[in-house]
Amino acid sequence: MRQVAIYGKGGIGKSTTTQNTVAALVEMGKHVMVVGCDPKADSTRLLLHGLNQKTVLDTLRDEGEDIDLEDIMRDGYGGTKCVESGGPEPGVGCAGRGIITSINMLESLGAYTEDLNYVFYDVLGDVVCGGFAMPIREGKAQEIYIVASGEMMALYAANNISKGIRKYALTGGVRLGGIICNSRNVDNELDLLTAFARELGSQLIHFVPRDNMVQRAEINKKTVIDFDPSQPQADEYRTLARNMDNNDMFIIPEPMTQERLEEMLMTHGILD
Repeated sequence: MRQVAIYGKGGIGKSTTTQNTVAALVEMGKHVMVVGCDPKADSTRLLLHGLNQKTVLDTLRDEGEDIDLEDIMRDGYGGTKCVESGGPEPGVGCAGRGIITSINMLESLGAYTEDLNYVFYDVLGDVVCGGFAMPIREGKAQEIYIVASGEMMALYAANNISKGIRKYALTGGVRLGGIICNSRNVDNELDLLTAFARELGSQLIHFVPRDNMVQRAEINKKTVIDFDPSQPQADEYRTLARNMDNNDMFIIPEPMTQERLEEMLMTHGILD
């Protein structure tokens, strides 16, 4: 079983990228569980066709500790196992605590079955606190992929996440599997992301072009493969899934200094 965490700047398209990649893996015959680690609880929405799934934390608050696995897990597209961690009541506590509680609960209820090929953790934003770092801090996820684009703040966040991965990689088994570009049609974007990944000592796993078909599928509460498998964009996610499935390059990243990152952005015409 491969446990994979997807990180990236807030709003970069982590959940969309994760769910479309999972749909492609399921199409390949893989058994997958997705654990949403975002208080918004939208990490499995497309796989569940828009179902507003009750989160682990909400279930615990409403029903207490005596719950069963079916109370917090739903079957989604192609038999995908879907779980949403959820978060605390607004203004109360650390949202990252939901991840810790959820993973511990899933372990105790036997969710990590032998037939699973993948477990995906879709994690909120940057590595901002211990809770959100748990999938890598506690060794739950061995593989990390960072979703980025050619935008300046997306690369700043990706570089910061690499620092967090490096910190925990030196004491555990977590490794960076690569950068996924979720394109925003920035000038020189492919070259920039390729250079950025290489600078970290890693690789660009795939460049996902921008396509309005993704939004059309989302409006219909589906992944692209589920909505219209004949679309060219569906093939992009299939390629990303194959690249991830065949990946054998897992490294401890070498994050850049702020100066070096800005120098790279200037070289590729992002900063003037």
